[in-house]
Amino acid sequence: MVTLSPRTVSDHVALAEIELCGELMIAASAAIGERLSADRIDEVLDVKVTAERTTVPRQAEQRG
Repeated sequence: MVTLSPRTVSDHVALAEIELCGELMIAASAAIGERLSADRIDEVLDVKVTAERTTVPRQAEQRG
């Protein structure tokens, strides 16, 4: 018998990480060449780099 525990914050973090890894794998499989460029990885992960700092949107913001 499997006992399920209530979801915790770390569950949400783990699911977000799995989702991002999936997005990277999809991009890598569609890429021409052996590797994704750093710019393409930033684009897939929706990372915004400015002169002052790097921002990454939260998963909840992307889902609406």
